[in-house]
Amino acid sequence: MYNGLINVYKEAGYTSSDVVARLRGILKMKKIGHTGTLDPDAVGVLVICVGNGTKLCDMLTDHDKEYIAVCRLGVTTDTQDMSGRVLSEKEVNVTSEQLHEAVKRFVGEYDQIPPMYSAIKINGKKLYELARQGKEVERKPRRINIEAITILDESHLQDEHIFTMEVKCSKGTYIRTLCNDIGEALGCGAAMEHLTRTAVGSFHLETARTLDQIEELRDQGRVEEIVASTESLFRDLDYCIVKDDFRRMLENGNSFRVENLVSEAPEDEQDFVAPQELYADGTRVRVYSQDGTFFGIYKCDERTGQFRVEKFFYTQQ
Repeated sequence: MYNGLINVYKEAGYTSSDVVARLRGILKMKKIGHTGTLDPDAVGVLVICVGNGTKLCDMLTDHDKEYIAVCRLGVTTDTQDMSGRVLSEKEVNVTSEQLHEAVKRFVGEYDQIPPMYSAIKINGKKLYELARQGKEVERKPRRINIEAITILDESHLQDEHIFTMEVKCSKGTYIRTLCNDIGEALGCGAAMEHLTRTAVGSFHLETARTLDQIEELRDQGRVEEIVASTESLFRDLDYCIVKDDFRRMLENGNSFRVENLVSEAPEDEQDFVAPQELYADGTRVRVYSQDGTFFGIYKCDERTGQFRVEKFFYTQQ
C-alpha cells in the first residue's frame, strides 16, 4: 500500500484513465486517481495520487501548469489539433513580428471558450460525447490566466508554417484552444500539432517515470523511491506541532487553539514558526504531532480563535 503522489510520464496513446487503470494493476491497489486529464496524443507530466494521496486530487488541479506546444498555422480542425477532421485551410503569410505580436495578446487573463472535444460536462453529458454525435452546443467562456508565452522555435515558420512555444498557465487552460485562438488572431487559422506537459506545480518532466519504468521499480521493490509524500505538496506552508496531551483530540479531527501548540522549535528545525505568529485569519499551516506524524492542513479562524481542519490525512494505525 502506497500513500502519496507519483509523477508519471504519460506516453502518447494513453488516456489519463488508461494510466490509472494500468497503475492499479502494477501497484496492486485500487485507491488511485489522476489530477486532471491530458489528451491521448499529448505526453508529459501526469501527477497520480495513490492511497491517502487521493485526497489531494482536487488540490492539484488548482496548480499552475507548463507546456511546450507545436502549433501549425493555416489549418483548422474540429478538435483544434491535428488529430481531428480538417475544417479549413488557408494560405499563410505570417512574419516573425506578426507572430510575436499576436502571441502577446493572450498573455494575462482572457476568456477562453472550451473546445467541443473536451471532458467538460453540460447537462450531464461530456462535450466530446456530443461532438462525436455531430452536435455542437454553446459553451460559456471561462476566465483563465496565462502567465507567459515564449516562442522557442520559429525556424520553420515560413516553409512549414509551424512554431513551438512554451506556455505557463492556470488550471482550465486548453492549449489546443490557445493555438486555435492565435490562428484566428493571425487570420489564417491554426491547430496544435504536438503537446508536452512539462510541469504541474512542483512536479517536472525531468523526474517523471513511464509506466514501464514504474513496473521495473515494483519488481525491484523500489517504488517507494518515487512516491512523494502527501505533505510534500505543502512545503511552502509554515508548520506547527500540537502537544501530546491534545493528540487524541487531533486524531479525531478536532479543531485546536494556539495554546495547544508547542511553543519552542525542535532541535535543528530552521523553519519553525512560533504559534503567536500563525494567529491571523485565513493562515494555513501543516500540522504535526510531537512524534512527527503529519495530520493535515488546518486554517486559522480568527473569529473563533481556532485552527479548523481543511484537509485531513491522518489514518489510524
